[in-house]
Amino acid sequence: MPTDLLDVLLAGGRRADRATHVEHVPARAGTHADWPEWADRDLVSGYRALGVERPWRHQVEAADAAWAGHHTVIGTSTGSGKSLAFWLPALTSVRVDHARGTFDPGRIESVRARGSVLYLCPTKALAADQLVGLEQLLAAAGTPDLRVATCDGDTPYEERRWVRDHADVVLTNPDFLHFALLPQHARWARLLRSLRYVVVDEGHAFRGVLGAHVALVLRRLRRLCAHYSGRPEGPTFVVASATSAEPARTTARLVGVDQDDVVAVTVDTAPTGRRTFVLWEPAELPGTDAADGFTSFAPGEAPDEWWVDAPEE
Repeated sequence: MPTDLLDVLLAGGRRADRATHVEHVPARAGTHADWPEWADRDLVSGYRALGVERPWRHQVEAADAAWAGHHTVIGTSTGSGKSLAFWLPALTSVRVDHARGTFDPGRIESVRARGSVLYLCPTKALAADQLVGLEQLLAAAGTPDLRVATCDGDTPYEERRWVRDHADVVLTNPDFLHFALLPQHARWARLLRSLRYVVVDEGHAFRGVLGAHVALVLRRLRRLCAHYSGRPEGPTFVVASATSAEPARTTARLVGVDQDDVVAVTVDTAPTGRRTFVLWEPAELPGTDAADGFTSFAPGEAPDEWWVDAPEE
C-alpha cells in the first residue's frame, strides 16, 4: 500500500524529481513481558479484560523504574502504551496504601496515610480522555475504592471541595496547579501530604517560555510536598513524551532534579506496520525569485500556504 501511494504521488515518474529522499522502514513485531510481581492483581485483571493480555517490554521497564522510586521518562512513540506504564505503578501504590489502612480498622497502628496521584497534561481535553480510560479500567478491574476525578478552572466549587478532600487521583493541568492549587496549598494539604506520583503527560509541550514557567511550578510543588509530608525526596515524577530528543536531560530540567536521577525508557517494543518516509520538495511557486530565495506577491495574491528555501549564508 505505501508503495502504491508513492507511485501516485510521483505520477508514474513524471514528478520523481520532487522526492529528494525515500526511506522504507520495515514492520516490527512487538516484544512482550510478564506483568510485574508487585502489580495489583485486580488492575492486571482489568487490563486483561480490556484486551491487554501481556504488556510490552518498555511498559514494564518504565513501570518497574517508577515503582522503585526513580523519576522516569517514557520516550516511546505515539500509540505505544505509555499510559499503562505510569498508571500501573501509580494506581497500585494507592491500592496498597488502601489495603494497609483497612486491614484492621479497629487498631490504631493500621491507620496509614492513603497515597494519592496527580496527573498533569497541557489540555483539559486530554485530562478528560484519560479520565474516561481510567473509569473503564477501574470498572473492568472491579475496584470502586479508587476515587478519580478531574479538577480545573471549570470545576464547580462543591465538586472541587470533594476532589480536595477525597480524590485519590486528580487529573488537571499546570495552569490550575499554578493559579488555584498551590496558592491555596493549606486547603490541599491532604493531597500534598500523601502525593506518591506526579505524572506529566505530553512533556514535550512544556518547552521554551512555557516550559520555564511549568518547571518553576513543579519545583514549588516539590517543596510543598516535602513540607507537608516530611519526606525530602517528595513524590516520584513520571514524564511521558513521544518527541523529545533527549528525554532524560529535558525531564531533569523540567522537574528540577539531577539528570543521573532520571531513568529514560526510549526503546519502543510495541509493534508497528511498514512505513515509507518521503522528503518532498514542492515545485516553485509563480513569482519566486530563485536568485535570492524569497517570494514576493502583490497584495491579496499570496496563497494560503507557501514556503521556499532560505538563501544560503
